Amino acid sequence: MIHIEQLRKTFLSGQVELHVLDGIDLDIRKGEMIAIVGASGVGKSTFLHIVGGLERPTGGKVRYGELDVYALTNDGVASFRNERVGFVFQFHHLLPEFSALENVMMPDLIRGTGRDKAAASASAVLAEVGLGARLHHRPGELSGGEQQRVAVARALLLTPDVVLADEPTGNLDAHTGEAVHELLQGVNREKGITFVIVTHNDKLAIRADRVFRMVEGRLIQER
Repeated sequence: MIHIEQLRKTFLSGQVELHVLDGIDLDIRKGEMIAIVGASGVGKSTFLHIVGGLERPTGGKVRYGELDVYALTNDGVASFRNERVGFVFQFHHLLPEFSALENVMMPDLIRGTGRDKAAASASAVLAEVGLGARLHHRPGELSGGEQQRVAVARALLLTPDVVLADEPTGNLDAHTGEAVHELLQGVNREKGITFVIVTHNDKLAIRADRVFRMVEGRLIQER
């Protein structure tokens, strides 16, 4: 489903070039769960950002089927990202002034869906992640685990091709993190949505179909 070819990313630090990603090739199959592990600062998050259309690569291609993502204009990449990619981050990135329902509605509203229809879709997906009774609570009124469930619901709203999760349990205690692990795996199995997860959590990584370690800008398959 996703074809990554010779992906490179270089940053300049003064006069020094830092080769963060160094020619990564990877094919991601529809419906699988991939875990990426590795030391902090080796480029795991940068890789996710490029695969998801958040950051352009220095070189290489990212294709979703026949679509070459970075052959699109910036506006085209933004539309692609909103409609076909879901993101879950360590720190939720929820808008504090809006309710759980309003936060989850955002991707639908951005693409021009009417408010009533967006609210109905958001309510349904929040119920699926166990928050049907918390629709009108703001993030500050929710626990850390509940906030992450809201973030997962937002990522799932438009039934994306892939959900990219960057340390989704890194800010949670062990018990709450395990519940989120089970939620992600359940969504993957029941809905067939592809997941690529960056994690330091061995318990989450072991649930994946394939595990890769990022070393010196490349991905090495461990399982």
